[in-house]
Order: sequence, then C-alpha cells, then structure tokens
Amino acid sequence: MTILDADAAAIVEAMEKAGIPPLYQVGLQAARARAAAVLPSPTPEMTEVTDSSFEGPHGTVPVRVYRPTETANAPAIVYFHGGGMIMGTLDTFDGLARNLAASCEAVVISVDYRLAPEHPYPVANDEAYEALAWAHRSAHDLRIDPARIAVAGDSAGGTLAAAAALHARDESGPPILAQLLFYPGVEREVDRPSMAEFADGPVITRGDIVWMKNAYLGPDPSTDTAYGVPALTEDLSGLPDAIVVSAEADPIRDGVEEYGQRLRAAGVPTALLRYPGVCHGFLSQAASVGRARTAFAEIGALTRTKFAAAR
Repeated sequence: MTILDADAAAIVEAMEKAGIPPLYQVGLQAARARAAAVLPSPTPEMTEVTDSSFEGPHGTVPVRVYRPTETANAPAIVYFHGGGMIMGTLDTFDGLARNLAASCEAVVISVDYRLAPEHPYPVANDEAYEALAWAHRSAHDLRIDPARIAVAGDSAGGTLAAAAALHARDESGPPILAQLLFYPGVEREVDRPSMAEFADGPVITRGDIVWMKNAYLGPDPSTDTAYGVPALTEDLSGLPDAIVVSAEADPIRDGVEEYGQRLRAAGVPTALLRYPGVCHGFLSQAASVGRARTAFAEIGALTRTKFAAAR
C-alpha cells in the first residue's frame, strides 16, 4: 500500500474536501479553467525572462526564455509543459520552468505548443521538433551553446521531449545532449498494476488519461505512431542520455519506469528516479512539496554534470 508523503497528502486532502471531480467529468473548458486558476509564484528569480516566437509548420509558436545567470554560450533546455496535450500555458508552468532553469543552471526555452482537440496529432509533435531546430538555428541570438542543448518535459510534455529525441535520431536532426523526461505519458496502456492501483487518483485518474490521449491521438490505438506514443518504438538505441522521473502514486508510473528500463537495455545512459509518496505532476508543486524540491536538486546535479562534461 502506498503511503503519501505528508506534503502530497495535504494537497490531496484539500482536493477531496473541495469535492473536485476528475477532469474527464467536467469537460475541456472547465479543465482548462481549473489549470489556469492555479498560477505558481514566480520563483526562483531569473536574471532575464523574455517572450519570443518562431514560425513553425502550423503557424507562429510563442516561447518564453528563462536565463538564470548572465552567462554567454550557456547550456540550454527546450522545455515542453504538461497538461495532457489539452491544457497548459506558458504562465501555468512558469514556476516549473524557473525551477528547471535554476537547478540545471541552464537557459530554459518554454514552448507554447498548440493544444488538442483543436489541434490533434501531429501538431504538437511537429511544433516540439521545430522548437528544437529553432533553438539550434538561433543559438547565437539566444546566447546558448548549440552543442549543449537538452530537451525536457513533464507529463504530456515529457512525451513530446521523448518524441523529439526519437525524431532527431531518425532524421539525423539537431543534436540533443540529454532528454529529461518527468513522468512522461509514453504509452496508452491502461492495464498495468499502477493503473489499477491509482485508477481513481489521486490528482489524475485512469479516465482522465484515456480522455486526454483520445483528444490528441484519436480514439483508435491502431492508428498510433511511435512519435505519438514513444513506447511503440522497437529500437531505443542511439538516443541521448536520459533522466527519467516517476512518481510513486501515479497511474502511469509503471509505463514510465518500463520506458526508462528499455532505454537502459538499449545502451542509453539512463538515470531512473522514482520519488516515493508523491503524485503525478508533483514537480509543479515545489513551493509546497519538499520532495519536489529534492527532485529538482537531484535532476539539476545530474544535468549540470552532463553539461559540464560536454564543454
């Protein structure tokens, strides 16, 4: 039986007392409104935060660039936010982006990709890969080192980061130093033990996951591709070093950890980090969940080491 961390338990208790229903029951607009209402505090402070954009295959894509220190030729992370492909903005994931920049001592480029169901697969994937290519093309203007660019994402954003790494490998595209995958939704499997144990949450339910996957990928799994569902990839060799983070009390935990284990088996240097007693999305709660702060410290130390070795 999973015992929640005290900080996570307090958040879950507050949600239960408020009677907050699962996302799939309230519908798209209410789900987006709920996400937008939880704005993080803008910490830690950055030396510079600027909004920019690039032209992608489906139109203009906004980005927000976080610079923790005034360092020339800095390492960089192209970051894709979570939200099940159906919600999330630059603002709602501002706190996570700042914590990532500060802990990794890297410029973070947060990408405001288009959302489903208005923009189904492969729109977000196309924009994620183009964001990586744009970061490389714009390295001089962004004052970043094109040889030290990683991709990162949480939840749905982790799926996009994993897919961007696969795409870059398959197409001999822009080089990626590392992939930082935080509880990424890399599969559609709903029969794993963690899916059964946490089918009703906390935080996210099995019904939410099915609903959000269908909104982006469509309801028929037979049409899925390896970029939309990275776990379908048969050969994971030749991919960038990986940091794969899982949360113990998360329906998708088992699928996340199997993907990390498969990366290792394929010869990809992979740190597989499970954080006990916390729920899906815990890295967005660093202000109130101590284990999220611990996770950022550990992710940062590993990532900084990889950046330093690549100088």
